[in-house]
Amino acid sequence: MNAPDLASAGRRNFLRSSALAGGGLVLGFYLNGTGNAAEQVAKPAAAPGAEFKPNAFIRIGRDGIVTLVSKQPEIGQGIKTSLPAVIAEELEVSWKDVRIVQGDLDPVYGRQSAGGSTSTPTNYEDFRRLGATAKAMLVEAAARAWKVPPGECHAADSAVHHRPSKRRLGYGQLVEAAAALPVPDAKSVQVKDPKDFKLLGKRIGGVDNHAVVTGQPLFGVDTRLPGMLYAVYEKSPVFGGKVRRANLEAIKALPGVKDAFVIDGTADLRGLLPGVAIVAESTWAAWSARKQLQVEWDEGRFADHSWAGFVAEAQRLGKQPGATTLRKDGDVNAALAGAARTVEAAYTYPFISHASIEPQNCTAWFKDGSLELWAPTQNPAAGQELVTATLGIPKDKILLHITRSGGGFGRRLSADYIVEAAAIAQRVAAPVKLTWTREDDLRHDHFRAAGFHFLRGGTDAKGRLIAWHNHFVTFANPVTRDGKTTLQPGSGGSLSGDEFPGRWVDNCLLEQSAIECGVPMGPWRAPGSNVFAWVFHSFIDELAHAAGRDPLEFRLEILGDKAIMPGTGERGTPYDVSRMRRVLLDVAEKSGWGKRKFPKGQGQGIAFHFSHRGYIAEVAEVTVARDGSLKLDRVVVSTDIGAQIVNLSGAENQVEGSIVDGLGTLMFPELNIERGRIVQGNFNEYPLIRIPDAPTRVEVHFVKTDYPVTGLGEPAFPPLAPAVCNAIFAAIGKRVRQLPLSRTDLRWS
Repeated sequence: MNAPDLASAGRRNFLRSSALAGGGLVLGFYLNGTGNAAEQVAKPAAAPGAEFKPNAFIRIGRDGIVTLVSKQPEIGQGIKTSLPAVIAEELEVSWKDVRIVQGDLDPVYGRQSAGGSTSTPTNYEDFRRLGATAKAMLVEAAARAWKVPPGECHAADSAVHHRPSKRRLGYGQLVEAAAALPVPDAKSVQVKDPKDFKLLGKRIGGVDNHAVVTGQPLFGVDTRLPGMLYAVYEKSPVFGGKVRRANLEAIKALPGVKDAFVIDGTADLRGLLPGVAIVAESTWAAWSARKQLQVEWDEGRFADHSWAGFVAEAQRLGKQPGATTLRKDGDVNAALAGAARTVEAAYTYPFISHASIEPQNCTAWFKDGSLELWAPTQNPAAGQELVTATLGIPKDKILLHITRSGGGFGRRLSADYIVEAAAIAQRVAAPVKLTWTREDDLRHDHFRAAGFHFLRGGTDAKGRLIAWHNHFVTFANPVTRDGKTTLQPGSGGSLSGDEFPGRWVDNCLLEQSAIECGVPMGPWRAPGSNVFAWVFHSFIDELAHAAGRDPLEFRLEILGDKAIMPGTGERGTPYDVSRMRRVLLDVAEKSGWGKRKFPKGQGQGIAFHFSHRGYIAEVAEVTVARDGSLKLDRVVVSTDIGAQIVNLSGAENQVEGSIVDGLGTLMFPELNIERGRIVQGNFNEYPLIRIPDAPTRVEVHFVKTDYPVTGLGEPAFPPLAPAVCNAIFAAIGKRVRQLPLSRTDLRWS
């Protein structure tokens, strides 16, 4: 089918026809209209041959093969394996009998996005009931076939067994009978006791592993369609710039070029920016033509912006009262004046890129008013919505296929590359694949917000923290809505008044000011937390050492002994002090905190953070050579993410990946801005962590608790940087107050 055929056929009819053709049982849930998977309601199944309209997560064929739909985008976090495993566990199906397919964007699946470590916590219980409901129907079907009570039957290893007679019916033998049964109320179905789990909590290999390592086409950039053309899109090097004129006729005359045209775009820095599209018979022809493209730009009002200018402006603002007061408790100035010891420090971090290995790309085919898309996206609905809002194509005329992503880290929550491909496809009578170059990816990212923190803190004669003042200078973009323009801080660029240790300190002042800029900003792995943890726990360490206190003891004292801290934490979640104390004490025990004496040049540092529902504490051990070179010898991680580890292999991978990514982000990346544009263009100017820089040893410990299951893509990332920097201070007595680490001279004698 081509795109219009698929769109007109309808997703529900397509699922129904494919299921019946295979002689299978399709089970799913209807949505109640909210789009929230947690609020889905079971509906009755109908007799074989009738139309099914549920969201088909489960399909069982007559051959006994169980096909499970993975609705969430797979970006390397392992969700394509772990969530279907939840269904398989409750369904009592052998993992060898399971096949997993990626679901396209479809409202019947509920919310489909990969961001904020939300995929597991928002789907875990629902997916358990999906599997349990299907199992109950299969057991009922077998019991009726044998004319025995269902209570005498049980499911195991992809079959239903009758205990007294030791009879067995494989799932494939039961699909027609089960399809004729009404679907029980999901809330009435009994799920398994976790102590009986056979699959969850074990190490499960990624379902795409073989395809990935053998180079099979999985990613967006692998998309191939008959008659496909290839596109590049040149945007202004200065954010917000527009095209005045370009040598389009000369470009059209080049070998292999099919067309070249200007797209006016919009003023939205995160939407369809103005630019010049080149469409050709091959990627090589398009990229070669681009080298000869000459564009005269109207660079707009951000052309005089620079990082040096931002630094100067931040220094000026930092000496003044903040534009916004986020929290004011007690009297900070009076407390500092009466403190036994005070510390002042300024912490700085730059804009950085997501630098996912697969550059942004999207294939689009516009025909007869319908649009079909193939995109490596973390948030397919956002792509569909942006295309509709920008180009006027109705949502029901857009079919979006979710491909595997070669990394995301928050970048693919944005949809600019999708709307660019769609806009180009509207002008081309063929499917067209837009591929960004590495330079496009680095210079037109939606960057992690830079920031400046001007801190003051004080301790009393007993070494207790009595005063905390943070003036945070962040960055904001102009946003126009309904004719009114306001400044909006970038994602991760807003400080909460509840951030630790703000509401734990009697005398606390948190302020925020913003610098206007044209640099588009977007979510970056563990938004906000990824830098706030470094700032807060580095400065807490400074205060602990100034007071002559053990850094662990100092932190435990700040946390206090209340089980739940009044007020709310991240995303309105209560901050469970007892959980944080538990992981802190656990990581101290596992790492042997304070039990060894390190020679100069070696040291141990500690940090913790509450991020994306996860409670994480980390201890880092480093060696700093006399020439200033750093080696991370050991990292010990203690994590509390609730009652169940879904896939032990995936969970360990997520934590270990966070440690490596956290170290690389600490050590290397920074972007300079001159004349309103990003200076760096490729990895020779923007280095990433390599094998020799990686930690020598990472130890991961999971503290199981009775709390709901949470995600793990982000929580382990934030504590790494402060733990390492605190270890550096313990090793050589130097504080790291500027990122990246390469900006600090670590040489010692």
